[in-house]
Amino acid sequence: MTNQKRNLSFWQMWNLSFGFFGVQIAYALQSANISRIFATLGADPHTLSFFWVLPPLMGMIVQPIVGALSDKTWCRLGRRKPYLYIGSIVAVIVMALLPNSGSFSLTVKAALAFGAVMLMLLDTSINMAMQPFKMMVGDMVNEEQKTKAFSIQSLLCNAGSLVGYLFPYVFTWIGVSNVAPEGMIPASVTWSFYVGAIILILCVAYTGAKVKEMNPEEYAAFHNIKKEEQEEKKESTNLFRLLFKAPAAFWQIGLVQFFCWFAFLYMWNNTTGAIAENVWGTVDAKSAAYQSAGDWTGVLFAVQSIGSILWALVLPLFRNNKVGYSVSLLLGAVGFVSTWFIHDQYMLFVSFLLIGCAWAAMLAMPFAMLTNALEGSKSMGSYLGLFNCTICLPQIVAALLGGVLFKTFGGDMVTLESGAAVQSGQGVMLLIAGISLVLAAVAVFGIRTKKAK
Repeated sequence: MTNQKRNLSFWQMWNLSFGFFGVQIAYALQSANISRIFATLGADPHTLSFFWVLPPLMGMIVQPIVGALSDKTWCRLGRRKPYLYIGSIVAVIVMALLPNSGSFSLTVKAALAFGAVMLMLLDTSINMAMQPFKMMVGDMVNEEQKTKAFSIQSLLCNAGSLVGYLFPYVFTWIGVSNVAPEGMIPASVTWSFYVGAIILILCVAYTGAKVKEMNPEEYAAFHNIKKEEQEEKKESTNLFRLLFKAPAAFWQIGLVQFFCWFAFLYMWNNTTGAIAENVWGTVDAKSAAYQSAGDWTGVLFAVQSIGSILWALVLPLFRNNKVGYSVSLLLGAVGFVSTWFIHDQYMLFVSFLLIGCAWAAMLAMPFAMLTNALEGSKSMGSYLGLFNCTICLPQIVAALLGGVLFKTFGGDMVTLESGAAVQSGQGVMLLIAGISLVLAAVAVFGIRTKKAK
């Protein structure tokens, strides 16, 4: 007798993804505060996007390897959990070090280099910790319950984002200092990373204690795999061969992903600078006004998460998945473009609610379409790892082009009180993000997949 058709209870599915809540707090802290940290350390706005090259580059290398290795890992700790533990432990260590980049008596260049290495390790470890949660749902949840399981995971993901984005604002509100000596990071940001690290390790430990992965025999019975194990093992060892054999939908969805993640890198990279100028009227990264804009960026990203949660309830109402996907991205494009015209911090809530619509679709639609296209594949983990490259590559391209685009389309040079000259107009990068999402919305209709059952 096998467990092939068993259903999981709500709480079993909740436990399966609960660690994602803590991991997403870490990812939200990174997304909302990295540009603020580097600008505070002394990075030039023209080179700010270059600090985002290493993280996705490492993701392109690490994620396919983790996917392929975990497809073949069977040990006492489980199949996917060993990689979850390693990624989480490294993330916690880096979260303690990164916000202290300016506290080790280093020169500006050395502090920026140290921060860049920490960012690379943080992004790599967070992604290494994220992937196992998606893979465990694929491993342990039957087809009838997968939609519900991924919905629970999406809820925990957005809830974690909400908490992580708000941390600096909340710490400032309770009286933790939001300013710091030149070249150092405000305590409100530092303590946000400390508390986020504690929550991360506790949430991952909870999932680790509550979830027992299948052994090879149970897994084979659950997925109707009999004598194909040898073929599966041989196939999953050659990532280039898998990539060559990937269905057309893999590449078609990847094109949409390219324009989406190209846009969102500029949101993470340039929102603080854009609203500091458009709302607070400053381009000086060392000013108190700029730090207030940094806190407000976290609030806006939290609003984006709320918009994502609400729009996730609307998406299933679309009869055609591609129409829902495209409309979501167009709404996000409107949100990005509107930031150029809005100079009130509260009116920006509307912009970021709309951006949240695009984010909801980006979290759900690509994986749903890809899973349908890969139905029957015996190397799901490997393909998910390879698919992560469609997230990483556009961020690398966007980061490399960021300085050139800003220099070309940004505003005038502004001389600060310190005598330094800084270019204004970071808001133009959000306009470019909006244009990129329009291209993504058009590319959606080039996707050809099987009809979902």
